Amino acid sequence: MASLPSPDDLSAALPSAVREVEDFVSTSGWDQAPQLFALVSTADLLARQPGLADQLDPDAPLTPIAQDPLPEGDLGESLAKIEWPDIVAGCALSQEIVVLPPEAEAEIAEADSDLGRIQQLAAEHPQRQEARLVAAVLRNGAGACVLRVRGGGDEPDQLIERPDLAPNLVSALYETLS
Repeated sequence: MASLPSPDDLSAALPSAVREVEDFVSTSGWDQAPQLFALVSTADLLARQPGLADQLDPDAPLTPIAQDPLPEGDLGESLAKIEWPDIVAGCALSQEIVVLPPEAEAEIAEADSDLGRIQQLAAEHPQRQEARLVAAVLRNGAGACVLRVRGGGDEPDQLIERPDLAPNLVSALYETLS
């Protein structure tokens, strides 16, 4: 039996798992609801369920497992109700967002905390860009993010990978693991 990976091994594998989630979600195109994934140590999963050996990549330290759809409504409230079993090493969330240029921050700041008004301003902004954000975190606090900015016309989608793209979302996901 293969040994279970160390937390450092899982941390090193997290960006690859996030890209795998984004690739999986992108096969269904755009205009999707947020999707939640458990991230499980592949070795641990195979040790518990050896019958999955022909379905999993044994060389991948982490295996993403799609979860049931999240309830409609406030994402933060939905995340606050989630608790993971010990086998889950981490979790990832895919959600579509609107990206605005920095100069739009002043307009958004005027909307204060009126979420409906903020969403309206973002949706109507002439320089808005549609994007899909996948954020993930492990129990040890390691995080990773991938942002796919939707291309327009002849322009291809742009992929941006940085662990600090969505610190608040990474933090909210981490809270589901504690």
